[in-house]
Amino acid sequence: MLVNPESTVSTADGANVRAAAHSVGLQTYLLNASAEAQVEDAFKVAAERRIDALFVTADLFFISQRQKLVALAARHAIPVIYYDRDFVVAGGLMSYGSSRNESFRQAGVYVGRVLKGERPGDLPVMLPTTFELVINLKTAKALGLTVPLIMQMTANEVIE
Repeated sequence: MLVNPESTVSTADGANVRAAAHSVGLQTYLLNASAEAQVEDAFKVAAERRIDALFVTADLFFISQRQKLVALAARHAIPVIYYDRDFVVAGGLMSYGSSRNESFRQAGVYVGRVLKGERPGDLPVMLPTTFELVINLKTAKALGLTVPLIMQMTANEVIE
């Protein structure tokens, strides 16, 4: 897992993924990056340790490093799953995360309620309920991976 140690969201995601992986008998490695040079170092360590796959946790810093993350994954031939479809559109392997369209729709509903006079502090916290799987088959092929047909059929979007 690639985690920004300066981000509470990223480290919380890392802890949750680590617990889930452990529950099914998978070993995890935590790679930290909070600066551009550390991103390159993290991929070097992943390649040296022959890590099978990498999960990039949700973090604004990683969004700013999207092109670099995708390029390093390709250079080191490491399959990476991201939390946002934009990484896959940029050439990443796959993403699984909340639907951006649904999140924007929910934000619009909140704005409407506030404009109609409700106090923001009185509004309930809403968690995402719609998630999207996006797969880049071109990247999978470049990595020598075959994406099962059932997974392609289940995906919300397949980029060829």
